[in-house]
Amino acid sequence: MKRIITALACAVALTGSAAAEIRIGHVYGKTGPLEAYAAQSHTGLKLGLEYATDGTMEINGEPIKLMEYDTQLDPARGRSLLAEAYGDDDVHIAVGPVSSGVALAMLPVAEEYERLLLVEPAVADSITGSNWNRYIFRTGRNSSQDAIANAVALGGEGTVVATLAQDYAFGRDGVAAFREALSETGANVAHEEYVPTDTTDFTAAAERIFTAMNDVEAERKLLFIIWAGGGNPMSQLNAMDPSRFGIEIATGGNILPALTAYKELPGLEGATYYYYEIPENPINDWLVKTHYERFGTPPDFFTAGGMAAGLALVEAIQQAGGSDDTEALIEAMEGMRWETPKGTMMFRPEDHQALQSMYHFRTEVQEDKDYGVPILVREITMDEMSVPVRTE
Repeated sequence: MKRIITALACAVALTGSAAAEIRIGHVYGKTGPLEAYAAQSHTGLKLGLEYATDGTMEINGEPIKLMEYDTQLDPARGRSLLAEAYGDDDVHIAVGPVSSGVALAMLPVAEEYERLLLVEPAVADSITGSNWNRYIFRTGRNSSQDAIANAVALGGEGTVVATLAQDYAFGRDGVAAFREALSETGANVAHEEYVPTDTTDFTAAAERIFTAMNDVEAERKLLFIIWAGGGNPMSQLNAMDPSRFGIEIATGGNILPALTAYKELPGLEGATYYYYEIPENPINDWLVKTHYERFGTPPDFFTAGGMAAGLALVEAIQQAGGSDDTEALIEAMEGMRWETPKGTMMFRPEDHQALQSMYHFRTEVQEDKDYGVPILVREITMDEMSVPVRTE
């Protein structure tokens, strides 16, 4: 009997120990075409948790345990791993993934287990739109925020645009949002071109775009590119000399390695989510300094996003009185404002999308950088962007 009581006491002690731990699961594509995005996101998430906890990695004395799961950019695998994280590993909050297609597969799992999924950095509008459920929050920007910011930067009367995008949720949602946002500025989209995500030869797509735009009469003709991952078409398209048809190439921001193609296009304009020299605030100062000290490089596009997610989680748990209970967190996070490397963000109560600033940039060539540098034209604040709200 004594042995049984002792065994039960040990089990209770172990259960109590496990409960006194905040488990966060990062479910993301560590391997595959978007692994550079994933690595940045994970680094940023860890830095965000570190900054928000003053380096203790504890909230109200409870340690944070960060667990990793590799989706390999496979929607079915992402769905299975999220169920494993919630069900087998008792993860309280999940973060990720990188791919919009994987994210859409994961959303119903969060609803089934009634636990939070903080989406970062998957972009498709439908994540906080038609496929949304109340357990989904997103710190990453969505396609509409990208689109509206780029429309503000590029649109106007007399402007006609062709688009080139990848043929999946990220590309199609992005073009749809961009087309709608442009219409508000007096510009319009004359041609849409979609290609497989693994396309490496853009000759045929370019010829279709040039043919469609050749006879268009406009004060300004733009070819706007929406692309993620490798095989960026910008250099190929630029080599085909679209200026023969009076066409300028335009695009949004991207990670530093992708900006090497921007160096060929000084004066290129668009809107970006983040570039480390643009925001001026204490958190970004710390991020830039710390990243240089530890890695010898500046933080990149998705590092800032990952950090915003880490900061949001700690702020939410603190506002929930130290609780990681799902309902307490939802109550704390709806309408929550918190500080990030980009300044203030806010979770919109209606759909849990993070509202945030974007940045109109113009590319400049600088001798000490091997990429086109996005120079700030102006900050586009959250109040300037009428981001569509999810409807039932």
